[in-house]
Amino acid sequence: MSENTLIEKILGLQEKYEDLQKQLSDPEVISDMKKYVQLNKEYKELAPIIKAGIEYKKMMDDYDSAKEILATEKDEELREMAKEEVADIEQKIPAMEENIKLLLIPADPQDSKNAILEIRGGTGGDEAAIFAGDLFRMYSKYAEKKGWKMEVTNQSEGAAGGFKEIVCKISGDHVYGTLKYESGVHRVQRVPQTETQGRVHTSAASVAVLPEADEFDIELNMNDIRKDTFCSSGPGGQSVNTTYSAIRLTHIPSGIVVQCQDEKSQLKNFDKALAELRTRLYNMEYEKYLNEISAKRKTMVSTGDRSAKIRTYNYPQSRVTDHRINYTMYNLPVFMDGEIQEVIDQLQIAENAERLKAAAE
Repeated sequence: MSENTLIEKILGLQEKYEDLQKQLSDPEVISDMKKYVQLNKEYKELAPIIKAGIEYKKMMDDYDSAKEILATEKDEELREMAKEEVADIEQKIPAMEENIKLLLIPADPQDSKNAILEIRGGTGGDEAAIFAGDLFRMYSKYAEKKGWKMEVTNQSEGAAGGFKEIVCKISGDHVYGTLKYESGVHRVQRVPQTETQGRVHTSAASVAVLPEADEFDIELNMNDIRKDTFCSSGPGGQSVNTTYSAIRLTHIPSGIVVQCQDEKSQLKNFDKALAELRTRLYNMEYEKYLNEISAKRKTMVSTGDRSAKIRTYNYPQSRVTDHRINYTMYNLPVFMDGEIQEVIDQLQIAENAERLKAAAE
C-alpha cells in the first residue's frame, strides 16, 4: 500500500471521525441511549487510527522537506542535518505503515467488551478439578495485575480441591480482546497429589471466554424465561441452606440454563444470572462468526472449536507449550502465578500477521 493511499484512507476516516464528534454532541442523539452508545463506540475505535494517521502525515511531510533540502541546499551543515533526518525517517516508515495497515483492518467488535470466563475440570477426575482451580488462580492473578475486576457467579467445588466448574465475570479495559485466546482445552502433565507411585498423569480442563453482551446487544422477553429459586450451597455463612437466595433461569425457546448463587441477595443473584443469560444467547449468534474465522486463523481455532487442545503445562520439565504457535517457555511456576502476558503477546502478533495476510489477498 503506497504512502498516498494510506493518507487518503485516513483522510476519509477523519471526515467520519469529525462527523461522529458532531453527532455525539447532538441533543437528539444524546437522548437516544442505544444510538449514543453505538456512535460513541465507533468514535473511540477510530481515535487511534486518526492519531496514528496524523503522526504519519507529519512524518512524511518532514521527510519531503528534508529531501528537498538535500536537493537544493548548498550549506553542508544543513545538508548533513537533512541527510540524518531522511535516514532516521526511512528507518521508521516500515513499522509505522505496518501499524496503520493493521489499524485499518476492522477489529473484532467484541474485543472491547467485558468477558465471562468458564473453567471446567475435564478428563482426569479429582486431578482435573485441582488443575481447574490452578487455572482459576492463574487468571485471578493476571486480572489483578491488569487492574480488572473479577466476580464469581457460580462454582462447584471438586472433592479433593479446585473446581468441577467455576464461572466468573471479568470487567475492565479490553478484557475479551485480551483473554479470547485462552478458550480451548488446557492439558496438564504432572504427578497428582492422589498418586502414590509417583507416576506422571495427563489431565485436562476446558476454558471458555465469552464476550459479555451489553444491555443493547440483545432484547430479552421475560415471558420466555422461567425463574427458580433454591438454597445456596458451599461457603457463605449462616444464610447458606436457609434462604432461597440462589437463582436459576431457564430460557425456554433455547433451553439455556444459568444459575447464580454467589450473592446473599436474591435480587443481586437475579441481575447477575440475567446478564449471563443475555451473554449466552448473544454468543449463540457470535459462535457463527467464530466458526467462520477459526478456519482462517490458527490463533482462534479453539474459540470456534472448544474441544481443541491449545496448551500443555508440563510440571516435571517446568514447561508451557502453546500448540497453535509452537511457542514454548520454561518458567511454569511464574506462568501459573499470572505472568501470562508473554504468550498472549505472541498470540496477538501471530493473529495480526494472519489479519494482514488476509487483508492483502
